[in-house]
Amino acid sequence: MAQSGVLLTREPAPQAVPVSELPMKVYEAALNTGPDSSCGLATAGFRAAKYLTEEWHQHNYAQYHQAFADRDGSERCRHESQSLAAYAAALAQRTQEDSTAKLGQRLQDTHFWKAELQREIEDLTAETDLLAAQKVRLERALDATEVPYTIATDNLQCRERRQPADLVRDQVETELLKEVELIRNVQELLKRTLMQAVNQMQLNRDHKQICEMDWSDKVETYNIDDKCGRYNNQSTNIQFHPSSSKFEESASTPETWAKFSHDNIYRAERERLASINLRLLIDNILHDTAEDLRLQCAAVDEAFAKRCEEMDDAKHKLEHHLKKTLKEIGDQENNIAALKQAIKDKEAPLKVAQTRLYDRSFRPNVELCRDPAQFRLISEVEELTESIESLKQKLLEAEQSLRNLEDTRMSLEKEIAVKSNSIFIDRQKCMAHRTRYPVVLKLAGYQ
Repeated sequence: MAQSGVLLTREPAPQAVPVSELPMKVYEAALNTGPDSSCGLATAGFRAAKYLTEEWHQHNYAQYHQAFADRDGSERCRHESQSLAAYAAALAQRTQEDSTAKLGQRLQDTHFWKAELQREIEDLTAETDLLAAQKVRLERALDATEVPYTIATDNLQCRERRQPADLVRDQVETELLKEVELIRNVQELLKRTLMQAVNQMQLNRDHKQICEMDWSDKVETYNIDDKCGRYNNQSTNIQFHPSSSKFEESASTPETWAKFSHDNIYRAERERLASINLRLLIDNILHDTAEDLRLQCAAVDEAFAKRCEEMDDAKHKLEHHLKKTLKEIGDQENNIAALKQAIKDKEAPLKVAQTRLYDRSFRPNVELCRDPAQFRLISEVEELTESIESLKQKLLEAEQSLRNLEDTRMSLEKEIAVKSNSIFIDRQKCMAHRTRYPVVLKLAGYQ
């Protein structure tokens, strides 16, 4: 008989009792020998007389045959039972080994998907951390745009305090308005991108949670299957569970089981790729917006420098004209004084000539003659009178010119003050304030 621990490869041959021929039995009919015979009385179930010798032998042969038949059936049943037990043991061992192998294969499949889920969870975690860092950069860049916006609006407000002569919409104001509009557009773009980053981070966390739940189920399942794979016939914690050998209605198939994890990983991978693309987009946006802001800042600074140079040149020219005007005012004042003196100097000769004519008008009778002296005195008076009138007219013109020069001087001085005020606003207020403009690293969100 094979041992119970040995795996049988084929069914053992049954052990049979050697065949031997039995002696022929001769049966003779019993004869009725008289009233003492028992023939016919046996059928009544009661025997009053003794058995015949032949009946005794027949009875013994029947017992022998029945014992032999029972022994033969018992031996055959015993051999069949041993064969069936050996076959059942071998079958149970093969089935258990096959089940253990299936559990091992299932453990490998579960470990594979568990490792894939764990890798995807780690990748999603790392990607979410990187996206969170980009989100921080966006927030810093958005905060950094407040300084340029404040500077640009302050520059526009300061330049509104320029006096009317210089209160023009020049290139500086045009560039400042462009800068304000650019900063507003950049802020709106950064806000939209920031909201997109927040939504993407939430999607990453949601799919990470789904993968973590699937991974947790895989870990629990792996531990259960590993424990089941370690059970053997000598385990002490095994027992009967008759109702366990049935399929649950909600149980999945291997295809749906694998597809569930595959779909989770696929969706997580898709969101991770979207997050990577968003990070690259954020990096490009921050780089481009920082460059645009710095370029516009340089354009504004260049316009300020050019405008200040123009105003410096205009101011120098006005100061040069003021200097000449002041000199001309001095010369004109001297000229007026000279004209007044010249008019005053003509009064004495005119008095002499008029006095001479007045005195000669008292000449008597024929002596009141129109002699050459009289004609000359009259022409002298006319010449002196004409000269005085000419000098007075020129004096009026000189005084008017002096007043015009004074007005020009006042206008030049006012214009110089306007230019000084404009230069002070542009150079001391605006350009000095623009030195606080953030650097590219800060606009890009690195600081």
